[in-house]
Amino acid sequence: MIPRSVPVSRCGSVSSGNRAAGGINGLKFAASGLVGRAPMISGYSCGGLAVSTLAICQRFQKSEEKSKRAVYLDPFADSTLFSARTVGHVKANQQLRETTRAELTIRGIVIGVIITLVFTAANIYAGLKAALTFSTSIPAAVISMAILRSFRDATIQENNIVQTVASAAGTLSSIIFVLPGLIMIGYWTEFPFWISFWICALGGILGVMYSIPLRRALVTNSDLPYPEGVACAEVLKVGSSGSADVASKMEQGRAGLLAVLWGSIVSAAFALIIETQIFASDVAQNFRIGRKGGVTGYDFSLSFLLFGIGHLVGLSVGIAMLIGALIGWGWGVPHYSGLAHDFTTPVAALARAAWSGKVRYIGAGAIGISAIWTLLKLGKPLISGLASAMAASRARKAGKAETLPITERDIPIGIVGLVTLVCMLPIGWLLGDFGNASGLGAHLPTLIIGGVVYIVLMSFFVSAVCGYMAGLIGSSNSPLSGIGILVVIGAALLLVIGVKPYVSPDAGKALMAFALFTTAVIFNVAAIANNNLQDLKTGQLVDATPWKQQVALVIGVVAGALVIPPVLDLMNHTYGFAGAPGADPRRALPAPQAGLISSLAKGVIAADIDWSLIGIGALIGVGIVLVDEILARTTKHMRVPPLAVGLGIYLPTSSTLMIVVGAVAGWFYDRRADRTPRPEATKQLGVLLASGLIVGEGIIAVVISLIRAFSSKPAPLALVGPDGALAKLIPILANFETVGIILGGLAFAAIAIGLYRWILRLAPARGQ
Repeated sequence: MIPRSVPVSRCGSVSSGNRAAGGINGLKFAASGLVGRAPMISGYSCGGLAVSTLAICQRFQKSEEKSKRAVYLDPFADSTLFSARTVGHVKANQQLRETTRAELTIRGIVIGVIITLVFTAANIYAGLKAALTFSTSIPAAVISMAILRSFRDATIQENNIVQTVASAAGTLSSIIFVLPGLIMIGYWTEFPFWISFWICALGGILGVMYSIPLRRALVTNSDLPYPEGVACAEVLKVGSSGSADVASKMEQGRAGLLAVLWGSIVSAAFALIIETQIFASDVAQNFRIGRKGGVTGYDFSLSFLLFGIGHLVGLSVGIAMLIGALIGWGWGVPHYSGLAHDFTTPVAALARAAWSGKVRYIGAGAIGISAIWTLLKLGKPLISGLASAMAASRARKAGKAETLPITERDIPIGIVGLVTLVCMLPIGWLLGDFGNASGLGAHLPTLIIGGVVYIVLMSFFVSAVCGYMAGLIGSSNSPLSGIGILVVIGAALLLVIGVKPYVSPDAGKALMAFALFTTAVIFNVAAIANNNLQDLKTGQLVDATPWKQQVALVIGVVAGALVIPPVLDLMNHTYGFAGAPGADPRRALPAPQAGLISSLAKGVIAADIDWSLIGIGALIGVGIVLVDEILARTTKHMRVPPLAVGLGIYLPTSSTLMIVVGAVAGWFYDRRADRTPRPEATKQLGVLLASGLIVGEGIIAVVISLIRAFSSKPAPLALVGPDGALAKLIPILANFETVGIILGGLAFAAIAIGLYRWILRLAPARGQ
């Protein structure tokens, strides 16, 4: 983007940091795509005349020399390179295109909501199993383009609306990082539909409102890369191209659809075979280390969902998670298990106790420091964004709304404030109802007023932190877990100070539940603001209208809020959550973030939390932040994201090691793609394949959950093993565990290699 106060005579070149800038005059600096790729300067058809931006700059420089005058940029537009008369014609042409193009349509919303049903369910299972959710924007965009291609008036902006609806709902599933905690502490036995719905819906709508001023701070006036947002924009451009090579572009779009489709089929089929127990679910071992009786271990989960997440997060995050795993399982678990000098407890149980009782809190401290450090870097961009939003509001009131570029037309800041205030009324009612039901009715004024104030202030804080991290490393990797830790500790401390001294000692569980309930609302705000900024970045790159996207985001939030409670309830009744009363530890979903956050609430309120462990984690976090900053200043590409290190410490290796494998495999794939005729298109196919791997296993997991819910058998699909159908006919198949590990490991490696080789062959064939 050319600075607004700079004369046209300075526009001889376009900075490589500016990936896209759309002007109201029909002039466009087109983005080339993925992060690190040099941008192109392209022509744009304006009123039937194709104009080269470089030629225009040169022409006006010559005119300026003759007239000795500098033409300055319009204060509300991205670029003004025409005379006032020409600008008027261009504005008229653009306004005509804006009023006639399809963007926020009924069919687009319907398609987005249908995709939402699938992706939200898949994301819930992925988060409960792997502690990481994935961005649904890219697969939603691919599916949308395949459907809307049959409509002649379909536009890239309409496809963008579809992915916006779907991704908002998919991201709302991050509530699984908090809400299952109410089951784990024994306060709930199921998820009440309407209470769960309103937590998700109100928090999500607030997230949309908070993302509006943040958009100007973290998207418009920021150089953050937004890797997922930029990648999604590239997918939309490929599928919606109207250029001369449209046939080639459409072929690339079909190749992308094939990548998502076959990735989904393969990962779903593999997960289904694991359920038959012919393939083992993981390759794991625990063992003793040292003379003190310390233990450690590893667990490579044979999950294509985790493998696909690793490909998407990239090598830096993968290595950082490996460093965290080495800290946790190479030092933490052996050290704390060795202090017990216990040689009688089974090795696996001893390792699990050391990790859950000690090491996770160290990870919490590291994650908390990462979140605080992020906030400290955000002050100036946030102030700038709020000032810009107020300037746009003044322009509307002065009757100059038409001077705003289409890419700068948000929901007015006054409406944003009004909606925010209106949302606080039902939130206050929910807090009061929850407090009354939990036996804290005598303290409702304190709980309601304090809760609402805490939600208002803390929501903006966490939205800013998560939005910044989403722009830096992608919404799939932003510090939602660390944010939840900070929020629940803050809520619990306030309850300890303001309410606990005035209630009976047996009210501890009610106070824990109230802290988790408040955290759940704030967590939804953070999750949605985090995702929305990725979507709004995509919209900026495809010349979408922000206010239409923001309306679509609200629709997506409501759709997701309708889906989440029943899916969560299904998972609870089918598998249960680790640590919950009555849950089978062999089948229970880990839900590590929910377990950690509920443990922190319990520890703060019961005053039995070991702050020294969190302090050790904080020191580790400070060290990692320093290392990351040194690498950022001394190298071009090497980074160690502190958040990823913290995740590696407190997640079990069953959730991290396969992500590391996927990150390394994705790096090798990208290096091989660099040697192909179309490296960026080939890399994009790898992203789509990884997205398919995630979606396929996530969807089949929901189907398997339904089968288990209606079956009395612990493993209803098992063919071999102790409960296998074939084992009853052939007894030797009852002892199939070792064979299953060998078969599963070999098959997983062979399939992963085969998929990458297929994609590499598909890309040149489709991309020529």
